[in-house]
Amino acid sequence: MTRLATLHLGLSLLPAMARPQEPPSPDVWGPYRFLVGTWMAEGHAEPGKGQGRFSFQFELQGKVLARRNQLAFSATPQRPAFIHEDPLVVYREGDSTPNRAIYFDSEGFVIHYTASFSEDGEVLTFLSDAAPQAARQRLTYVQNSDGSLDVKFEIAPPGKPDAFVTHVEGVARRVGARE
Repeated sequence: MTRLATLHLGLSLLPAMARPQEPPSPDVWGPYRFLVGTWMAEGHAEPGKGQGRFSFQFELQGKVLARRNQLAFSATPQRPAFIHEDPLVVYREGDSTPNRAIYFDSEGFVIHYTASFSEDGEVLTFLSDAAPQAARQRLTYVQNSDGSLDVKFEIAPPGKPDAFVTHVEGVARRVGARE
């Protein structure tokens, strides 16, 4: 009889313990969704011509947007062929919209970015903070009407935070269907 009473009491508390249904929150990741999927890229850079593949996908139960990138650069008379790899993780800081990112690469660089969109939502720019003794970086994705992306990575020298010079740029095309 005690077990039955406990079971009844437990079942009667379930509705009180259930979370009230909250209205769906706005899609904070909406502006970033054009990036989701796998992309093939061709471009040119200070290191030479390169080909690569990158993908964007939501991870950690939709809490972050992660990019995995790999670029293969051909050999030149000045250096052998090499592969560059990097992840970029876009995240929300506090309750804000996702506007922060952190980048690591196989060359040992770590970059902290602030992300912003153009007014029309077609251009996504990741901009590192300006620091007097450090280079500043800018990574830009432009959505083209044919579904491709123009991608550009620029660097400004220490002490000249807005004097950006293109380091790598190219065009990426989605591989297969949108994920």
